[in-house]
Amino acid sequence: MISQQLNDQITRIGPNDDAGLLLRQYWQPAALCDDIAFGLPFAVNLLSEQLALVKDRSGFKLVTRLLDENYSPTVIPRAEEIEIDIDGPTYPTVQKNGVIFAYLGSGEPPEFPNFDCFRAPDTHVFAFKGLWRCNWLQALEVGIDPAHASFLHRFLQDEDPMEGYGKQFRDTAANTDIPMTKILREYPRPEILVNETEYGLKITALRHMKNGLTHVRVTNQIFPQAICIPMSREMTITQWHVPIDNENCYWYSVFTSFDKPVNKRLMREQRLQEHTVPDYAPRKNAENNYNYDPREQKFETYTGMGLDINVHDQWAVEGMGPIQDRTQEHLGRSDVAIIRYRRMLRQAIADLLSHKLDQLPMKDYATGKIKGPLSNDAITKTSNWEKASQAADFDRRNLCPWDASI
Repeated sequence: MISQQLNDQITRIGPNDDAGLLLRQYWQPAALCDDIAFGLPFAVNLLSEQLALVKDRSGFKLVTRLLDENYSPTVIPRAEEIEIDIDGPTYPTVQKNGVIFAYLGSGEPPEFPNFDCFRAPDTHVFAFKGLWRCNWLQALEVGIDPAHASFLHRFLQDEDPMEGYGKQFRDTAANTDIPMTKILREYPRPEILVNETEYGLKITALRHMKNGLTHVRVTNQIFPQAICIPMSREMTITQWHVPIDNENCYWYSVFTSFDKPVNKRLMREQRLQEHTVPDYAPRKNAENNYNYDPREQKFETYTGMGLDINVHDQWAVEGMGPIQDRTQEHLGRSDVAIIRYRRMLRQAIADLLSHKLDQLPMKDYATGKIKGPLSNDAITKTSNWEKASQAADFDRRNLCPWDASI
């Protein structure tokens, strides 16, 4: 457990808050490129600021909106309703594979790393977002907990609905015909290793199986508030958890394929069945009890809330309240990645407040040279799991039709 003062420091993201000042030192997803279709200017609520995406001869930028007395953090006004504050600050933007990033900090923005989600061609990526009614930090922390998948995303049947939305964990493990759902269900207590990297944290979950085999799942925390995880053997998800304000956030996901081009139309249609636009609010939410079905919970899934794992995570993080009360928590062995991340976050805040900006992660001159990161599932001999996991990643990259070399 931590003090209320510390919980406030690491969760609150206003322009004068410590965590807010830190997040402003990094590029933040501000809108999807698809949002432009709703008309410009397009309202953007980001880091407790009311902004608007506009375009001029130099390209896209974020400008300040005049304050709205009826402002709601999740309501997106129509273009003709938006009034620009000509005296307010203007922020630069960059488009990256379907996402418009903005820099709200002072000084020069950092370089983008050469992550797979950024260097893959447009044909092999798909971007989407969704609204969660909770603080950004608890949204992030569920993504860096490898143990939760064995429970929260537990499927009681192993059918593989290949065209289904929320396909993650419905694949088979690499080089085997063993369903991922079966592995996660039967081996729910992984050994978790956490290593600090140039981009954040590498998180390895080892599920030791029978006959001297181990399932190796490598995920990543990308500082300050993103994750990179495997969706299937051929696709990864890079996901940012972006504060709207202290009590609401968006997740932005870039799906990256190492194999075939993605079917953007199908992926978007599937997700729009689950979200309203232009606010991207999930249709399954607390108001309808996330479409909980007790019969499904008895025979099909742990939560009884369908096959879409986003809904499972949404229920878990929103159920903690708008801002999780960490003064009452008791972290255990399986929370090692969360503990390491909070230490990194606190150190970065301390360095920022001490004006040691050159010590912040992902801020120095070498950031643009960072590639990857490795993110996959593999079943290997227990005695050789590390080399085998790396080899599975290299094999995937060597067969990739675009330059995924590291």
